[in-house]
Order: sequence, then C-alpha cells, then structure tokens
Amino acid sequence: MILGSSKPTMRKIAKVAQVSPTTVWMVLHSKPGIPAETAQRVWAAAAELGYRAKPSANGAYDRSVGLLIEQYSVPVISDVFYGEIIRGFQTEAERLGYNVVLTMFDRAKGNLDVLMRGFAQKVSGFVVANDGDITSDMVIDMEGLSIPIVLVENHIDELRLPCILGDNFMAGYQITRHLLGLGHRKIALLQGPPKYSSLADRFRGCLAALGEAGLLIPNEWLPKPVSGHPLKGYIQMKEVLEQEARPTAVIAISDKTAFGAMEAIREAGLKIPHDIAIASIDNTLESAYSRPTLTTVNIPKHEMGRLALQKLDRLIQGEDRIPVKTIVYSELIVRESCGANLARRVDESSPARLE
Repeated sequence: MILGSSKPTMRKIAKVAQVSPTTVWMVLHSKPGIPAETAQRVWAAAAELGYRAKPSANGAYDRSVGLLIEQYSVPVISDVFYGEIIRGFQTEAERLGYNVVLTMFDRAKGNLDVLMRGFAQKVSGFVVANDGDITSDMVIDMEGLSIPIVLVENHIDELRLPCILGDNFMAGYQITRHLLGLGHRKIALLQGPPKYSSLADRFRGCLAALGEAGLLIPNEWLPKPVSGHPLKGYIQMKEVLEQEARPTAVIAISDKTAFGAMEAIREAGLKIPHDIAIASIDNTLESAYSRPTLTTVNIPKHEMGRLALQKLDRLIQGEDRIPVKTIVYSELIVRESCGANLARRVDESSPARLE
C-alpha cells in the first residue's frame, strides 16, 4: 500500500495504474470506451491511494453501489451473520473503487418506495441482502428501477435475478446427519421464522436427514419460531426443557439461536454435551469461543459479500447478462458442544421413530 497524506491526483493514480491521466479521468467519470481490465486497474490504484468519489451536483455519486437490508433490533453491522456479509461487500467495494450506500428498510415505517426512489438516484446498482421483511413482491417492484440487482441469501423462483446463496439445505442436512451419526435419536429442533428463505432451506435439510433415518420430531421438541427477539433461542429452549421428556441433542437453526439455547440449558443445571448435545449452522466468530465451543456448519459469509459485489460490478459493466444462482459450499466444523469426542454413543437403544 502506498502511504502519504497528500490528496491523490489523477497524475498519481495514472502513475500507479500505468495509464495516462486522460484515461484516469474517463474511468473516474464513468465515460465509455475504456476496457474493463484497464478500468479495474485504475480503480484499484485509486483505492490504494485513498481516492473517494465525490457527489455530483444532483447528489449522485460518480461510482456508487447500494446495499439494501431490513432494519434489525441491533445494529446490522454487529449482527453475527450479516455483519460479516457487509464487511465482505465493503472490502470488495474498496478494492474496485466503489462507494457503498447502505439503506435500511423499516417495516414499521413502510418507507420502501421513498427509500428506493432516492436510492436509485445515487447508485449504479445494488444488492438486496436477505429477505424477511423485504418480500418477493417488493423485489419484483425494485426490478422496475432498471438498474442491476443482485440478491444475497434470497432467491425468488418466479424472478430470475442473479443471487449468491449459502448451501443452506445441505447445511441443515449435514448437521443433522452428524448428530445421527453420534447415535442421537431424541433430537429437538429450534427452527427460525419461515419468512427467511435461508432458514427455511436449513429447516428442510434437517427434516430430510431425519426422514431418511425414519425419525419424526414430536411437537413438544419443535417449538414455534420466535421473531424479532434477541433471546429467541433461549425462549425456545426453555419451552423444550419444560416438557416431561428431554431430548439428548438439539439442532439450532443458527448460531445466534444456539447461544440463547446454551444459556437456557446451563440455567437448568444441565451440562453440554454430557446431558444435552447442541449443534447449529453459521460458524460465526463467537462460535469458536463459546463455552463449550460450538459445533456448527460454516456458511462463508465474507466470501458471499465479496462475490455479490463482484457480480454486481460485472452487471454494471454490461457483462454477465445471464442470471445465475451461485451456491457457496458449506463445511461441517466439529467442536466440543456435540460431544463427538465422548467415548460413548447416546441412547442407542431408543426406538427408531418418535411419536
């Protein structure tokens, strides 16, 4: 990286990018006729020197992309899952020389139309991260803005928009098969709100693995999802522990849900994994430092953010016009909470089917 406190000039950028100052001017002002490889080299040099695009007279930015996400109960950048996607998006935006305009949709205000009108005037394209309160009908309306759109952790069957997805179905399948392989047959499942397609896909993967094993989850071990509450896993796990029968293992649909569930288990005077094993999906940073450390399935969040920006950049440049659904592979991360290292198999004499 080139250090220095002086303002980056076109001549300095041209020198680093090994092009003429005229070429730099054309690239920074989004003029046509510059090869994509040359433009990328100029933006990389500009970013290295600390260049930031300035707003034009009408308020639009020379080179900006948008990121639309629903309003969360906590700051979104602090969210254990989507905060990492945003950081990946921002990292790639800086590398390619884009400004990022972050916009939050608040369902209570119902202000999406107003947001999007202002949004479209400032950006060359945008990414919609997640679904939830941002419904399929809303995304279909957004397509009328006639600027490039990429979806992250969201897919709409009737609308062929490019999207970047974690392998959520397989993640649910993998984590369930792992617990089954450890001998567990009495398994509770802490599901998530079905309005999130990623969580619904994970849930279907869990059920598929259980179905293959000939197992059904009794209703008392399948508590209803809790939405909009920071302690949703805690609430769900408390409900499970209030039942007369107790599971030997729990699948949490996300790490955030698992952390709450682990607190409820400890509060009940039970030990993880000796009394109840637990495993989840996400592999957030906190999962490697929880007590005990959390067995989970890695969803490559940072990479998904980077891929979304790369895809959006190619669309803005007029490339990659064929819409593609990109699935990023998941990976099982075995730690302490599942009890994989215990020298015993759990409840091997249990009946194969739970009624």
